[in-house]
Amino acid sequence: MSSEANVAKAGLEGIVAAQSSISDVNGIEGRLIYAGYDIHDLAEHATFEEVIYLLWHCKLPSRSELDQLKNQLSAETGLPKEIQQLIRSIPKTANPMDALRTVVSALSFYDPDGADMSREANVRKAIRLTAKFPTIVTTFQRLRNGLEPVQPRADLSIAGNFLYTLRGEAADEVATRTMDVAFILHADHELNASTFAARVTAATLSDMYSAIVSAIGTLKGPLHGGANEGVIKNLLEIGSVEGVEGWVKNAFERKQKIMGFGHRVYRTVDPRATHLKEMSRQLGQRTGETKWYEMSRKMEEVVMAEKRLNANVDFYSASTYYALGIPTDLFTPIFACSRISGWTAHVLEQFENNRLIRPRAEYVGPRDLKYVAISQR
Repeated sequence: MSSEANVAKAGLEGIVAAQSSISDVNGIEGRLIYAGYDIHDLAEHATFEEVIYLLWHCKLPSRSELDQLKNQLSAETGLPKEIQQLIRSIPKTANPMDALRTVVSALSFYDPDGADMSREANVRKAIRLTAKFPTIVTTFQRLRNGLEPVQPRADLSIAGNFLYTLRGEAADEVATRTMDVAFILHADHELNASTFAARVTAATLSDMYSAIVSAIGTLKGPLHGGANEGVIKNLLEIGSVEGVEGWVKNAFERKQKIMGFGHRVYRTVDPRATHLKEMSRQLGQRTGETKWYEMSRKMEEVVMAEKRLNANVDFYSASTYYALGIPTDLFTPIFACSRISGWTAHVLEQFENNRLIRPRAEYVGPRDLKYVAISQR
């Protein structure tokens, strides 16, 4: 690559790799929009089901369109008996993201649209995947704890059914709305690592399921979706508000990365974090256990003073989910249960105007070497 224009950018930072109508991140102003709608507006007024429709169709649904989507999602929440048996066979010690990845891959065998690559068939696949993700996660969670799976209810939203099939009893309105808003906030984020992975796979004209499996494997990484699990592990290790400042300063002295702070794109507050921070506070007050919120607030304060780093979406999602009684290793699968809406939207968009994604690498190795016989090496 001899041209000066072809300068390698580590991590493709700042490189525009696609045009999209799905979402936009303005890192300077700290804004996130989904198909033209500000995330604050959607988090305050919309439901996750409305956001799903928005991401797939780039417009908010009418009442009849929303009702139709809800009915379609409700009809697809169940799992084929073969998939149920597969989940039962997964070791109870397995990482839930590994379980989700494996089950989603196997689901492709039972999709009635099979290899049909039409827009209509792929939308139906997107519906099935979005509906089944929460059921997969909660089924695995219950089985590994010696409990039988709970079948989703037709009258509950995706957020409501997630909590219902996880706990075995319906959640109240506050918990359900908290989960719903969390799903909205995590639904899409432009060309993040997992979405890019999905689009790269889709660009080869592979199938929807293969693209989503690529995304799941990418989201699992602690530098992406796994960060919120790292946040709560840190809080549990610290144990008290009084211990936060010393722990943070020691971590920085050891050059240790503290999960939940900083962002590749945002140079200001992550707009999603503001909503999760308030939900964390409200849930703490409601349950009478404010420690995790107070610790998070103190850590945010110290990190800002020491390193001028803002909290990102992962930071307050950790204490929010913990206040809802969700096991820590389900934090990243919850992320996936939301982001499946964005992943599938991007796969659909990639298929609409496809071009194989094939970047170049700047070669920095040796040149002009000559082969030497093995006896002389």
